[in-house]
Formats: sequence, C-alpha cells, structure tokens
Amino acid sequence: MKVSSKKSKLHPRNRHNQGYDFTLLTAKEPALSTFLIETPAKQTSIDFSDNKAVKTLNQALLKAYYDVEFWDFPEHNLCPPIPGRVDYIHYLADLLSADNQGTIPTGKQVKVLDIGTGASLVYPLTGTAEYNWAFTASDIDPTSVKLAKQLAQFNNRKINIKLQKHPEHIFNGVINAKDLFHLTLCNPPFHASFEAAAQGTERKWRNLGKAPKSDLNFGGQNNELWCEGGEAQFISTMIKESNEFAEQCLWFTSLVSKKETLSVLQQELSKHPVAEVKIIDMAQGQKVSRFIAWSYFEQATREEICQELSL
Repeated sequence: MKVSSKKSKLHPRNRHNQGYDFTLLTAKEPALSTFLIETPAKQTSIDFSDNKAVKTLNQALLKAYYDVEFWDFPEHNLCPPIPGRVDYIHYLADLLSADNQGTIPTGKQVKVLDIGTGASLVYPLTGTAEYNWAFTASDIDPTSVKLAKQLAQFNNRKINIKLQKHPEHIFNGVINAKDLFHLTLCNPPFHASFEAAAQGTERKWRNLGKAPKSDLNFGGQNNELWCEGGEAQFISTMIKESNEFAEQCLWFTSLVSKKETLSVLQQELSKHPVAEVKIIDMAQGQKVSRFIAWSYFEQATREEICQELSL
C-alpha cells in the first residue's frame, strides 16, 4: 500500500511529516479501510470532503500515535485535523525551550491551560501524549465539557476540565487565585457572524470542487466557529483579561487565523505592561498559520522559572 504524499512544512517533531502510513492506520482502526481511495497520482488517501472519512482518519491517528483508544463526539461538533493541531503543541514546546537553554520542559510540573477545548479535547489529549504536560481545559458549552470529561476518563488522562459559566469572559472564572500556568493556548472562533461562517464554508466546498452542503465548516457548532467581533475581538478580550493574571502565567498564546488581525492585537498589547510579544509562523502544506504569544515576565525571570521545572 502506498503512503500519501509528504505533508510539507509541518514542525520537524510532528509525527505526520512523512504523510500517512495507511497500512499502520488501518491496522489500528480497521473502519478506515472503507474510506480509502486512490488519487490520480496513484497514492492512497481519503476524500477530505467526507466528514466521516476525516473523523475516522483522526481516530486512527490518535490511536496509532497518541495512545487515544476512544475518540468520539456528535457530528455537529468541530472535527479538528490532528497534524495541524499537534503542530501548535510542538511550537509551544519550542517557546518554553527558548527560555530553558534549548531544552523542552516536560512532565506534569508544566501546567497548560486550553481555552475553548471543545468536545474533542484534542490539545490536552495530544499534549499529554507528546510531553506529559498537566492540562486544564475550559469551554462555555456544558455538553462539550461533559463529552470532554468522558474522553479524558475513557483514555485514562488526568485533565482538569472546567465549564466557563460566563461566556463574556475568558480567563476570569477559569483561573483561580492559586493557579499557576506556564502556557495558555487557544483556537478562537474567527468568524464575526453566522453569515461569515457560512460563506467560509461555501468557499471550502468550492475549493474542493464540491457542491456546498448545509453543514458549517465540515462540522462545528456556532460557538466553535464565530463570535461577535470575530477573532480580533475574542483575542483582544483575552489580552485585556490576561493583565489581571499577569503573575500567574508565563506565556499567553492564541492562534490567529487572519494575518490582518495581528495589527489590532499588537495595538491592544501596547496598552498593557507586556514584556515580550512573539508571532510564530506555522505552515501545513499550502496553508500558513500563526500564533501570537505574550508574556509579562522579562526573559531573565522566565529563564529562572523554566530552570525550576528541570530541578
């Protein structure tokens, strides 16, 4: 069986840099075999416009590489692509290693907060497998929180999952007075309205040469795909609230889908006593993505904190 083409430009530590080994994946998840197709280039692949095929591929990847034996959630929830999500985790590890003489801090002493974890719990599940970090995860949707807790339990992961009871807040109501985190991460809803999200979905179908379907973004609830003001307002709120927890987190970070959003965020960050801001570019195939990171600690202090993790 041929392996699909190499996924270019993924992080060097990403397990999926060499494409998908469908022999291994179908052995781990036999249901995947029913979705395999042959591309015009005579390579084995799946139809990435088929929700069920993509979800089954992700289930196989999680079983094969991340010790996740059970991963399921309702069809209307967002189904995240595993290689791209894991890339964020690896670049976050690099962020910490830059403050730790090039060594990535691992183990449960590294505390990470995932904002908007969703029903898939994808960042904590992959992050615990790759670096054994201790994760806290939050979401505003009670059903997603319930499903995420079930995934953690089924896969024997000790992940602290919280319901954000006040959707207008991000860190308030999630970070307690005694909490300390080395990283926060977030994949924010980037559309500003339902209409914008629907238009984005139509473009995706057209790019795949398919007729548009009714489901948004190949799966995804409203709160997963859009919020008032889009990602610019969401991350701006995150920045404002981060100031209240400046001494409780080493690095605050968020994915930024639209490059033009960066200027808005940099302007907001200039209003706060932030010591350092980093914009980290990532790329998956032809798609370029990025995340923004900010810290209220000077580098010397961050290095001291990271050194303590290795003791």
